[in-house]
Amino acid sequence: MYEKNLEKYRDRLFGLIDEDKIICTEIPRPSKEIIDEFYRHAGGLTPTVSDILDSMGIIGAVSASVLRPVIPGKTIIGPVVTLRYLFERKTPTQGFVEKNKGHMADRDAYAVAQPGDIVVYDADGREVSCQGGMSSNVAVKSGIAGTICDGGVRDVEEMRELGYPAWSRHVTPITGKFRILAAEINCPVLIDGIQVCPGDLCIADDNGICFIPNDRIEEVLERVKAAAEKEKRVMEAFHAGGSIADVLKILPASQW
Repeated sequence: MYEKNLEKYRDRLFGLIDEDKIICTEIPRPSKEIIDEFYRHAGGLTPTVSDILDSMGIIGAVSASVLRPVIPGKTIIGPVVTLRYLFERKTPTQGFVEKNKGHMADRDAYAVAQPGDIVVYDADGREVSCQGGMSSNVAVKSGIAGTICDGGVRDVEEMRELGYPAWSRHVTPITGKFRILAAEINCPVLIDGIQVCPGDLCIADDNGICFIPNDRIEEVLERVKAAAEKEKRVMEAFHAGGSIADVLKILPASQW
């Protein structure tokens, strides 16, 4: 379900982006039970999901060496709200001189999100900040689960103080104000070259980030549970002193 109903969000919008550039407000989301089931397997979940996506022919994983966690040790799992940025034609200095208004729309992305959603910024990998301390406070107040930014963030001390999870290509003091222009909210975006759509499921941890297409979420979950059970049996057999032959019957060495 992709629908647009701005009236539901009118009192939350900051007016930072033209309303016709908010492509939709109602996006498909998995149930809380499905999210909770994924969380039961948290703790190194992205390597398992990455392998599963490979087996399904889906390109959906980004390494933590590319988009790094601001706070190590965090795991976030939730549906995606997207924000795509373009870059201003004039220089930042000209924007300051002319007293232009900024064209960042992070708070309007939070406004059309629901608690537990993950906001994903496509800033073309540029080294400018898409989210800082004030924005992070609004995100926390809005119940946003975390941020994935193919661009930069700043005020990371404040993010850490808030305990707000974010993954970004850059940490930088350079503001996005007068540099980036919000093009669309809840449109398909590219994150490290991977297509991500609103309503896709994002899983991020210290290993990296996986994006699961919305219509494959339940299938991936079933495969995660099967893989976890198989790995558990392998480790139980191994630690119980089982023979190599016994262990390999459960999971061939080539699949470890």
